[in-house]
Amino acid sequence: MSLRPRLFDETPKERGGFRMRRMREDELGELLELERRAFEHPWSPALLRRELSHDWSTILVALDGATDSIVGHVIFWIVVDEIHILNVAVDPVHRRRGIARQLLQELLERSRSYGFSLATLEVRRSNLAALALYRNLGFREVGVRKGYYAEENEDAIVMVLDL
Repeated sequence: MSLRPRLFDETPKERGGFRMRRMREDELGELLELERRAFEHPWSPALLRRELSHDWSTILVALDGATDSIVGHVIFWIVVDEIHILNVAVDPVHRRRGIARQLLQELLERSRSYGFSLATLEVRRSNLAALALYRNLGFREVGVRKGYYAEENEDAIVMVLDL
């Protein structure tokens, strides 16, 4: 049994017109398809499967109210008293509906309620929409990881938010 708090379970919570809950293992195929549609370099099946097996890792999904399909997700780790956001994805056909914002706000609110102190993430320097969203949520830039995204040798901006 894990001693770490489970910020999310499989019971859906309504937020912003979407239902949010912890991803179930039987939804891995659906999540992989979303990753393929959302990213040029999606996460591999093995990597996503591994995230499902770690006590410290959670995949939070947003479900479309009409179809019950996964339209977005955020993958994060609990590291002592911090949240480290690894991946945020929204299905391209559902973008510009506030899904990423709703997922992150839900994660940050729950993190605060559990007493976590900090949220961290890395974001591509070229991802201006994500940078704007993170800044709007209160994240600040604290550093650069040179060549972090090896596929394109692109830098990552390191951002933090005091919770």
